[in-house]
Amino acid sequence: MGKSVLLGVMHLRLLHHPLDPHSRLARLVLLEKNMAHDLVYAEPWAEVESLGELNPAGTLPILLAGDLAEKHVVCPASVIIEYLDEISPTPSMLGTTTAQRLETRRLISWFCEKFYAEVTHALWYEKAYKKLAGLGGPDSHKIRTGYAALTDHMSYLSWLLERRNWLAGDDFSAADLAAAAQLSVMDYSGDVTWSHFDDVRAWYSRIKSRPTFRPLLADRVPGLPPAAHYANLDFE
Repeated sequence: MGKSVLLGVMHLRLLHHPLDPHSRLARLVLLEKNMAHDLVYAEPWAEVESLGELNPAGTLPILLAGDLAEKHVVCPASVIIEYLDEISPTPSMLGTTTAQRLETRRLISWFCEKFYAEVTHALWYEKAYKKLAGLGGPDSHKIRTGYAALTDHMSYLSWLLERRNWLAGDDFSAADLAAAAQLSVMDYSGDVTWSHFDDVRAWYSRIKSRPTFRPLLADRVPGLPPAAHYANLDFE
């Protein structure tokens, strides 16, 4: 039984932005674990200084966790996953065996770092973040580079899914959530050509159909509407 259940007074607040993929990952893990929490909306471009007081990197998400005995500031998303698995071990989002947990951690790192740097940041930052933050127009070269990298990463996802039921193995894990969080932001803006990757589309449809994913499908950002198919489970 997790610490939060034993004490019954654990208070969790997540500072997030609806279209930040790392924030989405933390939200999904909280929902999969059925852990009560409050969401605190934050705009990283407008709140860098205040965010830096909690997280020197000035990035989201930031989990504020506290009980009668102690309080914690937990970040980034990968550490939030570890922390939540520690205080509420069931269901584990990392896996039950050493091999599962190692592979899950490897893929979390892949999607939170490599995929984000090569794909999500290139496309989301240029096409959406800069617009929302008033930072000018997109860089077309970076967008082309992002699309090329997206194709490469989708091919890697296909390779994994040809060999496994879920990304890290037989069992659903935070590796699937890490990948889905990134892709969901790409899907919001209609940047994923799903018809070229049927196996990835089928895998994403399974995740998209989970009750925990519905709050993400309901997300809307003023001035930045989603693609028409975004909330539809059949992608139509």
